[in-house]
Amino acid sequence: MIDDFLQHWMLYCSIPLVAALIGWTTKLVAVEMLFRPLEFIGIRPWFGWQGVVPRAAPRMATVAVDLMFTRLIDPKELLSRIDVGQLTTTLREPMNEAIAHLVHELMMRYEPRIWVTVPEFARATMIARVQRDVPALIDDIANDLRDNLEHVMDLRAVAVDTLVNDKALLVKLVRDIATNELRFIVRSGLLFGTVLGFVQMLTWAFTHSPMLMPLFGGLTGLSTDWLALQMIFRPINRRRILGIVPWQGLFHKRREEVCNDYATLIATEILTPARMLEAVLDGERADRLTAILSRRMSEFIDTQSAPVQPLVTLVAGDAIATLKREMVPEMLAYIRTAAAGFEEQAMQTLDLRNLVVEKTRNLTDEEYEGLLRPAFKQDEWKLVAIGGILGFLVGELQVHLLLS
Repeated sequence: MIDDFLQHWMLYCSIPLVAALIGWTTKLVAVEMLFRPLEFIGIRPWFGWQGVVPRAAPRMATVAVDLMFTRLIDPKELLSRIDVGQLTTTLREPMNEAIAHLVHELMMRYEPRIWVTVPEFARATMIARVQRDVPALIDDIANDLRDNLEHVMDLRAVAVDTLVNDKALLVKLVRDIATNELRFIVRSGLLFGTVLGFVQMLTWAFTHSPMLMPLFGGLTGLSTDWLALQMIFRPINRRRILGIVPWQGLFHKRREEVCNDYATLIATEILTPARMLEAVLDGERADRLTAILSRRMSEFIDTQSAPVQPLVTLVAGDAIATLKREMVPEMLAYIRTAAAGFEEQAMQTLDLRNLVVEKTRNLTDEEYEGLLRPAFKQDEWKLVAIGGILGFLVGELQVHLLLS
C-alpha cells in the first residue's frame, strides 16, 4: 500500500482536492438551481427544470405574506400613521395650484359662458373657497378609508400578487436576506469535501474498489448539502459543538442584520406607496373607493354651491349634475398623474421600514425562521439529492482518471 502511494502520490493527493471540488461545485449548482431559471425550461412535465423558488412562488409568497400580515403589518395601523393635517400642510402649495387649475378647467368645460363673464374677484373667491375646504374633504375621505379599509384595499393580496407575478422580486427577497447563508453553503463544500476526501483517500488505498469514488462522491454531495442546510438554522441559540467549538445557526446569529434587510425590501420593493395606490385605484375593490369618493364629492359640491343654490339650480342645474358624475374620474386621473411626485413624502409618512424592523425583532425564534425557511424546507431534499447525483457523476469521472 505504501509502495502504491509513493508510486502514485499525485493521484492520491488529488483525491481530497477533487472531493473539495465536488463539495464546492455541488453546493454552487444547488444554490443556483434554487433560483434559476425563473421560468420552466424543457419538456413538461418531467424533462426540464425551473428554479425551486420561482416554481414554488404561490406557496412561498402565501407563507411569507401570512407571516407578514399576521405578525408584522396591520393595514389599519399603517393607515393611521398618516397625519392628514400635516400632509395637507406640507403639500399646501402644489395642492392649491392643482385646485386652481382643476376648478378653471372644469368650469371652462361645463359652464364656460358663466366662468368667462363673472368678474375676476368672483373667480378668485370661488377658487379660494375650494382651496380652504379641500383639506377638510381630504380628512373626511381619509376617515372613510380607515373605517372601510378592508372593503377598499386588500394589502395581503397586493403583496401575494406582487411576489407571484414578479418571480425575480421573490428571488431577490430570498437572495438578499440569505446572502451570507448561501455563501456559507457554497464555501462549506470546500471544507466538508476536503475532510471526506482524506477518508476517501485512505479507503482507496486499502480497497482500490472502482465503486468507491462515485459512492464517496455521492456521499460527499449528499452529506455536505444536508449538513450545510442544518448549520444555517441550527442551533437556534449559541452552543458548543463537542463542548469545544462555539456555533449558532447563521440565520439566527444575523438576526439584527436580517431584520433591517427584510424591512428595507418590504418598504421599497413590495408594499410601496405606488403599489398600494394602484391597488386602491385599480384593484378588485376600486369600485368601493369610487362610491366613497362620489358621495363625498357630491356633498362637497353641494356645500360649495349652497350660498347661491337657487341661482345655480336655475342656471346650471344640468351642468352641476354632470359635474358630480364626472368629478370623481377627474380626481382619480389627477391622483394618478401627481402620485409619483408625492411617493417620497408618502414613504416618509408611512415609515414602513422602521415599523417592520421593530415588529420583526419581536418575532419568536420559530416565526423569525419562517422568513427564510420556506425557501428551503419543503424542497430541501431536492437540493440534497442534486448534490448527491452531481457528486456521484464527478466521482465516476475520478475513477477513470485514477485507473487511466
